Amino acid sequence: MNKYEITFIVRPDIEEAQIKKVAEEMKKVLTEQKANIIEEKAMGQRELAYEINKLNTGYYYLYVVTSPVEAIKEFDRVARINENLLRHLVVKVEEK
Repeated sequence: MNKYEITFIVRPDIEEAQIKKVAEEMKKVLTEQKANIIEEKAMGQRELAYEINKLNTGYYYLYVVTSPVEAIKEFDRVARINENLLRHLVVKVEEK
Protein backbone atom coordinates (compact mmCIF):
# COMPACT_ATOMS: atom_id res chain seq x y z
CA MET A 1 0.00 0.00 0.00
CA ASN A 2 1.12 3.50 -0.81
CA LYS A 3 1.01 6.61 1.35
CA TYR A 4 -1.07 9.59 0.19
CA GLU A 5 -1.93 13.09 1.36
CA ILE A 6 -5.49 14.08 0.49
CA THR A 7 -6.65 17.67 0.78
CA PHE A 8 -10.16 18.84 0.01
CA ILE A 9 -12.13 22.05 0.39
CA VAL A 10 -15.77 22.07 1.52
CA ARG A 11 -18.19 24.88 0.59
CA PRO A 12 -18.51 27.53 3.33
CA ASP A 13 -22.14 28.42 2.53
CA ILE A 14 -23.67 25.31 4.12
CA GLU A 15 -24.39 24.63 7.80
CA GLU A 16 -21.52 23.61 10.10
CA ALA A 17 -23.13 20.22 10.80
CA GLN A 18 -23.37 19.59 7.05
CA ILE A 19 -19.70 20.52 6.59
CA LYS A 20 -18.67 17.94 9.19
CA LYS A 21 -21.00 15.38 7.60
CA VAL A 22 -19.34 15.89 4.20
CA ALA A 23 -15.89 15.34 5.77
CA GLU A 24 -17.12 12.15 7.49
CA GLU A 25 -18.63 10.88 4.22
CA MET A 26 -15.30 11.37 2.44
CA LYS A 27 -13.51 9.57 5.29
CA LYS A 28 -16.02 6.72 5.03
CA VAL A 29 -15.31 6.34 1.30
CA LEU A 30 -11.66 5.71 2.14
CA THR A 31 -12.22 3.36 5.08
CA GLU A 32 -14.77 1.26 3.17
CA GLN A 33 -12.11 0.68 0.52
CA LYS A 34 -9.63 -0.58 3.15
CA ALA A 35 -7.60 2.62 3.46
CA ASN A 36 -5.87 3.26 6.79
CA ILE A 37 -6.15 6.88 7.95
CA ILE A 38 -2.90 7.86 9.69
CA GLU A 39 -3.67 11.52 10.28
CA GLU A 40 -6.84 13.57 10.02
CA LYS A 41 -6.78 17.34 10.30
CA ALA A 42 -9.57 19.91 10.01
CA MET A 43 -7.72 23.10 9.14
CA GLY A 44 -10.76 25.34 9.42
CA GLN A 45 -12.06 28.07 7.19
CA ARG A 46 -9.44 29.78 5.06
CA GLU A 47 -9.38 32.25 2.25
CA LEU A 48 -9.01 30.77 -1.23
CA ALA A 49 -6.18 31.85 -3.52
CA TYR A 50 -8.78 32.65 -6.17
CA GLU A 51 -12.56 32.73 -6.38
CA ILE A 52 -14.29 29.39 -7.04
CA ASN A 53 -18.01 29.42 -7.91
CA LYS A 54 -18.28 32.98 -6.54
CA LEU A 55 -16.89 31.84 -3.15
CA ASN A 56 -13.79 33.35 -1.52
CA THR A 57 -13.39 30.97 1.45
CA GLY A 58 -13.68 27.25 2.16
CA TYR A 59 -13.21 24.69 4.92
CA TYR A 60 -9.96 22.77 4.42
CA TYR A 61 -9.40 19.15 5.45
CA LEU A 62 -6.26 17.01 5.25
CA TYR A 63 -6.08 13.22 5.46
CA VAL A 64 -2.83 11.25 5.42
CA VAL A 65 -3.58 7.65 4.49
CA THR A 66 -2.00 4.39 3.48
CA SER A 67 -4.20 2.95 0.84
CA PRO A 68 -4.55 0.67 -2.16
CA VAL A 69 -4.90 2.49 -5.49
CA GLU A 70 -8.55 1.39 -5.79
CA ALA A 71 -9.49 3.40 -2.67
CA ILE A 72 -7.89 6.53 -4.10
CA LYS A 73 -9.70 6.08 -7.40
CA GLU A 74 -13.02 5.70 -5.57
CA PHE A 75 -12.31 8.79 -3.44
CA ASP A 76 -11.52 10.78 -6.59
CA ARG A 77 -14.73 9.59 -8.27
CA VAL A 78 -16.92 10.50 -5.29
CA ALA A 79 -15.16 13.85 -4.79
CA ARG A 80 -15.81 14.82 -8.42
CA ILE A 81 -19.58 14.29 -8.11
CA ASN A 82 -20.00 15.74 -4.60
CA GLU A 83 -21.47 19.23 -5.04
CA ASN A 84 -20.34 20.33 -1.56
CA LEU A 85 -16.62 19.98 -2.43
CA LEU A 86 -14.99 22.90 -4.20
CA ARG A 87 -11.65 21.20 -4.92
CA HIS A 88 -9.66 18.13 -3.93
CA LEU A 89 -6.06 17.04 -4.39
CA VAL A 90 -4.44 13.64 -3.89
CA VAL A 91 -0.63 13.48 -3.66
CA LYS A 92 1.38 10.27 -3.42
CA VAL A 93 4.08 10.59 -0.76
CA GLU A 94 7.41 9.09 -1.79
CA GLU A 95 9.15 7.59 1.22
CA LYS A 96 12.94 7.67 1.42
